[in-house]
Amino acid sequence: MAFTAKDVQALREKTGCGMMDCKKALTECNGDMDKAVDFLREKGLAQQAKKSTRIAAEGAVLVYEADGVAAAVEINAETDFVAGGDLFKDLTKKVAQVVAEQNPADVEALGNCTLDGKTVNEAVQDLFLAVRENIKIRRFERYEGVVGSYVHGGGKIGVLVNFETTPEIAATEEFKTLAKDVAMQIAAVNPTYLDRDSVPADAIEHEKSIMISQMKEDPKMANKPEQVLAKIVEGKLGKFFSEVCLVEQEFVKNGDFKVGAYIDAEAKKLGGEIKLVKFARLEKGEGLEKRNDNFADEVASMVK
Repeated sequence: MAFTAKDVQALREKTGCGMMDCKKALTECNGDMDKAVDFLREKGLAQQAKKSTRIAAEGAVLVYEADGVAAAVEINAETDFVAGGDLFKDLTKKVAQVVAEQNPADVEALGNCTLDGKTVNEAVQDLFLAVRENIKIRRFERYEGVVGSYVHGGGKIGVLVNFETTPEIAATEEFKTLAKDVAMQIAAVNPTYLDRDSVPADAIEHEKSIMISQMKEDPKMANKPEQVLAKIVEGKLGKFFSEVCLVEQEFVKNGDFKVGAYIDAEAKKLGGEIKLVKFARLEKGEGLEKRNDNFADEVASMVK
């Protein structure tokens, strides 16, 4: 029995499943709508679709690194119990490897990449069937070249740092220690930008306006001329940059250095140059709504 795009849409509305899953179901069932619904239910897809609105803010960020390529991937689950399990972590590591090796353009493209003879989306579906929780690949980062990495707390935070230096320096244990130290700095202090040149002009102007407003609220400063306030603000910006710019942050492992100065000092010892290019910091669940389970309400809802 033939079917049309409208049939696919109708099946999607009935089940909440994705367009490609609905098309596959209708193909397998020769266009029979009822059988296609059963097909999707048997595969667990219809149930997954119902659960897809549930909050998945737990999870893990894991890193894969090999042959001059590194990838960090965040995959979310509903509970830390599932996120801490071997099945979940194994999938996350494998997906990070897929990102490193197949270089997908975005999360949607990643879903169609190959993983163990199936697509990544199908691998996620298999995990759902095993754990019965909403599983979502949220984001990833991929760097090539000389890369340092660090994973904190078993997957709470993942960091990638891209450097420019010679192969000889990159191969040394001293550089590897430096790369990990910088990655740990990023995990701990969470810089927003690489350096002053990376800070957008509008972000600087916004910060200036806040500083001026604060000074105008201060009785000791309120009557000072605008040009005087402007000069004071320029001085205060140094503290702002030292907080948000990685190279200007105080180095956590040695407070006598800024991060940039630490890198320069180590490069000098190694007889060459080391340049920070970019970094990525992924923290699991960052910016996502968290579950707020209320056990009493849950029990009450069950006895209604």
